[in-house]
Amino acid sequence: MAKQDSVLLKNLSLLFLVILLFEAIQVGRASQLNQWESRIRLPSEKDDEPKELDEQQHGTRWAVLVAGSSGYGNYRHQADVCHAYQVLRKGGLKEENIVVFMYDDIAMHELNPRPGVIINNPQGPDVYAGVPKDYKEEHVTAANLYAVLLGNRNALSGGSGKVIDSKPNDRIFIYYSDHGGPGVLGMPNMPYLYAMDFLDVLKKKHAEGSYKEMVIYVEACESGSIFEGIMPKDLNIYVTTASNAQESSWGTYCPGMEPPSPPEFITCLGDLFSVAWMEDSETHNLKKETVEQQYQAVKERTSNFNSYVFGGSHVMEYGNTSMKPEKLYLYQGFDPATVNLPPNDLSPRTRMEVVNQRDADILFLWHMYKNSEDGSKKTQIVKQITETMRHRIHLDGSIDLIRKLLYGPAKGSAILKSVREPGLPLVDDWQCLKSMVRLFETHCGSLTQYGMKHMRAFANICNSGVSGASMEETCVARL
Repeated sequence: MAKQDSVLLKNLSLLFLVILLFEAIQVGRASQLNQWESRIRLPSEKDDEPKELDEQQHGTRWAVLVAGSSGYGNYRHQADVCHAYQVLRKGGLKEENIVVFMYDDIAMHELNPRPGVIINNPQGPDVYAGVPKDYKEEHVTAANLYAVLLGNRNALSGGSGKVIDSKPNDRIFIYYSDHGGPGVLGMPNMPYLYAMDFLDVLKKKHAEGSYKEMVIYVEACESGSIFEGIMPKDLNIYVTTASNAQESSWGTYCPGMEPPSPPEFITCLGDLFSVAWMEDSETHNLKKETVEQQYQAVKERTSNFNSYVFGGSHVMEYGNTSMKPEKLYLYQGFDPATVNLPPNDLSPRTRMEVVNQRDADILFLWHMYKNSEDGSKKTQIVKQITETMRHRIHLDGSIDLIRKLLYGPAKGSAILKSVREPGLPLVDDWQCLKSMVRLFETHCGSLTQYGMKHMRAFANICNSGVSGASMEETCVARL
């Protein structure tokens, strides 16, 4: 009997080893099919949790993607957002859980050399296919964005009606790409997104208890100013921005640069910070890579490997930094095709040629002029360039004259260009900032995406105690 038991035990042990070997062989096949099966799991597979168990433990993943500009010269912003959508979908986020804001005037634009196609990398695939345009054209507004984040369908104006209907155990990923200025982010339809308004929405979302944690990535000039000195640490939100509170962000993959866009393109395909995080996500196992590791990789690449003189910005972080050890897949999902990729390996240390975000439109117009063979079109483009430069001179001159009228020629420049110490907010009274901008635009014309760089001047006018009446009197006197 003892001998029979011994033989039985040996056979069971052999059977168990065969099962383990068989299951090990099936791992690669299962990952390729992106199917999860109920089976004996090897220790090496412990990171690959079944989808059902993953959602039960970690809640639903939600995402909001915002391209805040319009026009073919701003191609890169919508390309960034479309690319982000593809990254998240490959990561397993459901379409109904991703809300997309984009003007949608690029793919079928007459200047697009590949109609119906958008690319975000010179050798990259089409990232436009399948992207839902939940809020497009006149519906890409700050008000709709706030309503979506709060899950408030009653406050929406147009669009698909899709909102972030999140629950207490869910996680939310927000990505924004566009022009910005001190304290503001651009939108293709006015008004701008002001920092304190956005923060109020985040605070309200937190007070409702409708999410567990949130990660926010922001691509824009002076994007650090949206959170500097006002972003609390107790909202369970981690933020990283393309630049600090006083510097530009950068466009890349532009015509005539290295690496160049394909020769038929006359506009930049992406932004430095944006392509840095997305290309990092696509080439790493996000079940192993942490928020901290991506931050460090993106920080180094966006600095252009510390070559700020040649174009690069300081990636910043705000909010709850204790979330940084978490794995990225909790927010961006997990693509089974990356299962054997390393958790993090810095990209080759190759500097990229870039252009200041605010000068990308001039670069676009120049290449449009250079590539045009029609004499009359060349004349129109020259006129457009001239009008663009004239408007810039008008804005800069108006701010300079207001400075002299308010403070005198001697000390006005120092006051308007003053930068507060790190950790302090841009302005003490955000309503005053809005009011000063309204007064200026009423009497002096729209700031436009270029003029957003003067937002610090308006903030300092408020900080120095100038009244609305004095500001209006000055604007009128300027005329």
